[in-house]
Amino acid sequence: MAPIVDVRQVSKHYRRGDERIAALDGISFQVAQPSVVAIAGPSGSGKSTLLGMLARFEQPDSGSIHLDGAALDALPEHELDAFRNRKLGFVFQNFNLVGTLTAQENVELALATCALPKRERRQAASEALAMVGMEHRLGHTPAQLSGGQQQRVAIARALVNRPKLVIADEPTGNLDSKTAQQMLELVDRLHRDLGTTFIIATHDQRVMDMAGQVLRLEDGKVAA
Repeated sequence: MAPIVDVRQVSKHYRRGDERIAALDGISFQVAQPSVVAIAGPSGSGKSTLLGMLARFEQPDSGSIHLDGAALDALPEHELDAFRNRKLGFVFQNFNLVGTLTAQENVELALATCALPKRERRQAASEALAMVGMEHRLGHTPAQLSGGQQQRVAIARALVNRPKLVIADEPTGNLDSKTAQQMLELVDRLHRDLGTTFIIATHDQRVMDMAGQVLRLEDGKVAA
């Protein structure tokens, strides 16, 4: 089976005054489908830059990235949103929920560009929330939810389109130890039940222990 992610000799540089900084320096790796992959490394090692590349929020200076067989650098700008909606889900450390919307409405936002009737969008959001054990909190706003519950809503939003790949940036970073462990157990179950690949940038050793593949970045390179 072809890899869901194929990264080849990708480099990205930034300028800091007169200094040229290598955020990524010729990295290559593949990710099988389905997998749970941890991207580990200290702050400044290139984790966030790599996630941005995988989502095509940024372009590499050199090298290539293929996602589910598609060359990301060849995708025209007007097709990117539709491509992300079909292929990708996103989970963030700070949840990124809209405070004035309910849990169900927050999940529905991920379907806003889909040509689905309102009733079907609401049903899909309800089903996604049920998958993460939040069917009893459909009408609650983020302020009425704990941190762990907010992260479950964020995961439901990431999965509502049934993407092949979910990109998560430090998803346990704002959770206490017990809640973080529950979150990892949820991710592992969803990966197995849905066949979804999760790529998780993390400092958390528990994420690395759970992952089937660990990619360690140091100074923009893949560590041996």
